[in-house]
Parts: sequence; C-alpha cells; structure tokens
Amino acid sequence: MDGMGTLSLTYGTMAAGKSTLALQLCWQLRETRDDVAMWTFGDRSGEGRVTSRLGISAEAISVTPGHPIAALKRELIRSGARVLVVDEVQFASIEQVDDLAKLVDEHGMDVHCFGLGADFKLDVFPATARLFAYADSVSELPLAAYCWCGQRGRCNARVINGVVQTDGAQHVLGDVTEAGNSSLRYQVLCRRHWRSGDLG
Repeated sequence: MDGMGTLSLTYGTMAAGKSTLALQLCWQLRETRDDVAMWTFGDRSGEGRVTSRLGISAEAISVTPGHPIAALKRELIRSGARVLVVDEVQFASIEQVDDLAKLVDEHGMDVHCFGLGADFKLDVFPATARLFAYADSVSELPLAAYCWCGQRGRCNARVINGVVQTDGAQHVLGDVTEAGNSSLRYQVLCRRHWRSGDLG
C-alpha cells in the first residue's frame, strides 16, 4: 500500500451546489499538483464533463453506471493520480463504490465523492447508502436549495407535465428548469409540499 488515503462523501439536494463544489475542489488541487483526476457517473451534459448550473465546467472521465471499472482503475493508477474527484456518485453501482474504496485502501488514493442523498421517491440511492455506511467522512452541503415556500428543500421531486411523480425508474437524467420549459423536470420541495404534490 502506498500510504493512507481517505474516502469522503459530500451530498445534498439538486441545485445545492454539489457539482460546483466538486469543480472548485478539483481546480484548487490542480493549482498546485498534477495528480488529480475527475470522473462523473452521469453529468447533465451527457458528455465527458462535469458541469455546474453556474456555467462552469471541466473535462472528466464519463463512467457508465453499473459497468466494470477495472480498466479505468488501472489507467488511473498508471497515470500516477493520487486524488480522484467523483461527481454524480449516486448513479454508481455498489460494486463501483466498492472499487472506489479499493483505490483508497489498496493504493492510498484520496477519493472525494459528490452526489444526491435520495431520489425523487425519497429512497436513498444504493451507492449513496454504501458511502453513508463506510466512507471515512460524510457531510451534507452547508448551502441548501429551498422550496418555493421558503423552507429548506429536502426532496428532489420529479415533475412530468406539472405532476409530482411517485413511481418510475430511479435513474433519469434531467435538470432543474422553470415550469413549462420541459415535460420532465426536477423541482426541490420541502417534505410537506413533496407529500402534497404542491408545486406552488
């Protein structure tokens, strides 16, 4: 083993700044070192990038959720990377999260994961649950997204044609958009208004 690494998870709701913080961390680290890599398990751009709603972005390795990542791990190690920043980690499989932990435990890498805690049904994503269970540090983003009523948003509501959904596939890429701009969008709601389906 090449030294002790750490596995961390930073989570929050949609629009709380997860990708922004991942990009900031990557940029700050790269100011003084050249051994920092970035992966994403499903950026909203659909490309090999991590993008923020603030308009900033950076190139990243796009990892397909559920697919074996042995080759990506080998390339990461071969490149001499010592830090890995991972965005949209909630879409990873449990096996992929276990592989991220092996980068820490067997290769001394620091792996910083960013993602959602729960889906639109308020079910915790399996990858996030795995990280809750055994990451070295877990923290919720200090900045919050808010419901239309002014309460802290806890729920990532999936909205189709103006109706809050309570059933469907867990992994559907979308964005927080203004009402009427898309038949499928996401809106951050407080628990009360998620339960009632009230979009304000």
